[in-house]
Amino acid sequence: MMYALITGANKGIGYETAQQLLQAGYFVFLGCRDAASGQQAQHRLQAAGYDQVEAISLDVTSDESVQQAVAAVRQRTPHVDALVNNAGIPSHDLTQVPSATALADFRTVFETNYFGVVRTTQAFLPLLRLAPQPRIVNVSSSLGSLTLQADPTWEYYDVKPVTYCTSKAMLNAWTILLAHELRETPFKVNAVNPGQTATEFTGHTGHSPAHAAQVIVDYVQLPPTGPTGQFVSEDGPTPW
Repeated sequence: MMYALITGANKGIGYETAQQLLQAGYFVFLGCRDAASGQQAQHRLQAAGYDQVEAISLDVTSDESVQQAVAAVRQRTPHVDALVNNAGIPSHDLTQVPSATALADFRTVFETNYFGVVRTTQAFLPLLRLAPQPRIVNVSSSLGSLTLQADPTWEYYDVKPVTYCTSKAMLNAWTILLAHELRETPFKVNAVNPGQTATEFTGHTGHSPAHAAQVIVDYVQLPPTGPTGQFVSEDGPTPW
């Protein structure tokens, strides 16, 4: 049995990723900050015919919650084959500017989008190391691309919510460094840009969460010869 843990899995891209991995034969842990929402997501999937699924309480901003999640997963399996760091929050104000955004606003977004990923990954690495071909997928965004953000011809050039953009740029940098650390192991560590997706983040504009989840699932299922330390979308590499 292959086991995958997805953070922020009760809705949107995380939920659709869970459903597609269930279809592929994985046992999926739904990591959800709100336990009730997690249970509802589990019940929806079970009603759709998927029984290899379990919701676990997981708040990526809390050391205690993450450690409790590790213990909950260990009750089911000694190893995890894939970790999808999907949990994230947007900037509260899309008009933020670097010169006037409060440090508290940076800390709030970074606590989930960056520190939450580091915290969760470090906690689950012992379980991932026991898998034969472990995979880590960090869900990022083209808004975290320094190259695109510096390109006046890019279609989203004027979209610069500073706390979100910088949190994803940091996530991308950490992805490179973690992949380098694990380069001599079977790990594959990549950042995936799912593109503009119709969720509450985007005012429900863009392609469907199910469409966005496809590239994430592809990188969860990379073969041993697959890439690591990359930033990718369904169209191929996204510039750093």
